[in-house]
Amino acid sequence: MRELCVPIPGFSSEQSAEIKLTIGKEEVSYDFRIASFPWDIEDELSIGEDELSKSLARITRLKTAINDYSHEWELIQIFNPAENASFIQVLYRKKGD
Repeated sequence: MRELCVPIPGFSSEQSAEIKLTIGKEEVSYDFRIASFPWDIEDELSIGEDELSKSLARITRLKTAINDYSHEWELIQIFNPAENASFIQVLYRKKGD
């Protein structure tokens, strides 16, 4: 098993969570962060009226936000946005030293 799902109630955008995990006798610490980026908004990228143009604008905006994010954090997961969501959430883990 390489993955573990841990529900964290009340975990919101831009908060960090530290998880300490003991494997055998070794303790490992991880820092996670959820970031929110604009998703379904009207701006200069979403000029086109058709769905393909809007989807491409969303993807371009998200790609730029991810590329511009702090390089101290590595991308772990991009969550599916809810229908008509204004923001999309992304999970990051702080890189080790």
